[in-house]
Amino acid sequence: MAAPLTVDDWPVAPIRTARLVLRPPEARDRDAFLDLGSDPEVNRHLGGGRDRAELDAELPEVPADRPGQFVVDHDGELVGWVGLGRRDPSRPGAGHPDLEISWVTSRSAWGHGYATEAAAAVLAWADTVLAEPVIVCTQVANEPSLALAGRLGFTELARFEEFGAEQWFGVRPPGGQRSANRQGTSKICPRVP
Repeated sequence: MAAPLTVDDWPVAPIRTARLVLRPPEARDRDAFLDLGSDPEVNRHLGGGRDRAELDAELPEVPADRPGQFVVDHDGELVGWVGLGRRDPSRPGAGHPDLEISWVTSRSAWGHGYATEAAAAVLAWADTVLAEPVIVCTQVANEPSLALAGRLGFTELARFEEFGAEQWFGVRPPGGQRSANRQGTSKICPRVP
């Protein structure tokens, strides 16, 4: 993501789902962000985990402290992060919508549906506050992320090579309606068993 969002009335009140609280990051989240950023398995499709000491030297006191960034909290524990920002126009995908969603969850959160629940809540917030299409980009090899994009209603716009891997680039219209591709047929994100 290249540029932060401009959003009136930020920070927002926490967004509550059935099991989660989504809130703007705080200084108390820094250690959990270090854990997320340095975990090699969590970051397998994101270039690998960073060296914790190097990340610690670079990470601000309040990580991801800007509009559209949400900590995913389950029972008082940070189990992930979901963020919205503007995609860098120099990256592949230029000429399409630029509001991009990203997510990452800790290994302890995998398999519980927290990423789906959190991303759906952030998309609902974006539908209300921003009312514009949202894009997502993930490695084709990242099957869990591809499956999540499909559950969230993203449809494929393109595939391209970036960061040494094939990327899947999709869009979700405001409100999550399925969009038609240029040939007039819906091209849903591939489902992964």
